[in-house]
Amino acid sequence: MPPRRILLICLRRLGDVLLSTPVARSLRRAYPDAAIDALVFASTAGMLVGNPDLRQVIAWPDGASWRTALRTAWPLRRRYDLALAVTPSDRAHYLAAWAAPRRYGNVQSGHEQRWLLNGSLVYSPDALHTVTQNLRLAAAYGVPPVPEVVPPQPSSLGALTRVLGAGWEKVRWAVVHPNAMYRYKGWTLEGWRVLLRALELRGLHVAVSGGPGVAERDYLDTLLKPLRGSPGIVDCAGRLSFAEWTPLLRHARLFVGPDTSATHLAAACGTPTLAIFGPSSPLAWGPWPQNWPGTGGSPWQLQAPLQQIGVVAIVQGGPAGRYGNCVPCLAEGCERHRDSVSDCLEQLSVTDVLDAADQLLDGRAPR
Repeated sequence: MPPRRILLICLRRLGDVLLSTPVARSLRRAYPDAAIDALVFASTAGMLVGNPDLRQVIAWPDGASWRTALRTAWPLRRRYDLALAVTPSDRAHYLAAWAAPRRYGNVQSGHEQRWLLNGSLVYSPDALHTVTQNLRLAAAYGVPPVPEVVPPQPSSLGALTRVLGAGWEKVRWAVVHPNAMYRYKGWTLEGWRVLLRALELRGLHVAVSGGPGVAERDYLDTLLKPLRGSPGIVDCAGRLSFAEWTPLLRHARLFVGPDTSATHLAAACGTPTLAIFGPSSPLAWGPWPQNWPGTGGSPWQLQAPLQQIGVVAIVQGGPAGRYGNCVPCLAEGCERHRDSVSDCLEQLSVTDVLDAADQLLDGRAPR
C-alpha cells in the first residue's frame, strides 16, 4: 500500500536542505496523492518556502532544550506512514522511528543506531554527491529518482522592487556572494573587490548577496568600503530572503560565490554559476547543474583548476600544476581547522577567476 503521509527529515545546514529537495520531488512524482512534510531546523526553513512538493515545513528549534524538543517532537508520534532521514545523525534516526513505522536513513559507517531503521545507506561523501546520496536512499524504498533541485519561491516580487528599484528586470545583473561560512573556504578581499569592479566595467549591475548576521555584515562592510561610490554595485546583503533571491538569480547573467548555500541556489535556478572552491570536495559538494540527469556518483571530479558542466563551472586551486596533487586536499584549510587559511584560495588569481567568468558570460566552452 503506498504511503499516505511522508516525513522528510534534514536537520543540517541550508545547503543540505536545498539538496534534499530532489527527494521531495521524487516522492511527489511517485506518490502524487501523499501528504509530504519536511522537518528541518528553524534557521533553514527559508530554503523550502513555496516548495510545491511539500504540504508543510516543520521547524525544529535551533539549540532546543530537551523540553522544547519534546514539545516539537510529541505531535509527530506515529503521524506518518514513512519517514526518510537524509541526515546521518542519531537525532534524525530517533525522530524517524518516533514518527513512522517505516523509516529509511543515511547512516555513518559503523553507525550503532541502524536498528532504528528498516533500511539504510552508508553516507559516502568520498564517492557520492549529496544529491546522489539522498536519491539512492529514496531508491532503497523503491522511489524512482528525480534529480531536480527545487529552489524556494517568493509570494511576490515586491521585496526585489524595493531593494533594486522599479524596472530591475530590464537591467543586466550579476550576483556575487563573497562571504563563506568558514574562513578556509574564503577567497581574498582584494580578489572580490577586483572581481566586482571588473564585472561593473563589463556593463553589469552587480547585486552583492549575504545574510544579516553581524560577522557577515562586518565582513561585507570591510569589503565594500572602497567601492561605495560605484553606482553599479548594490549591497543587498540581509535585505532579501532566499526565496526572494530566486527571481533575480533566474534573471541574472552570472553568479559568482564560494562553496556555500547561495551557490547551490544559483545553480538550481539555472544561472550561469562560477563556484570558487578551495580544499573542499567538488565531488560531494559541487553545485548541482540544472537538468543534470543524475548518472554516476557525481557530476564532478576531484580535479583542478577548472571544470564545467553546462552553465556551471568550478575554479579550484589556480593554474594547473601550481599545487601539484594538493588541490583538492579535502582538509579544513592548511592548518586543519575551520578558521584556517587555505593557501590555494589565498593565491588564486583574479585573472583565473575572470577568465572563467568571461567564459560563462560569453557562453564559451571551458579551456
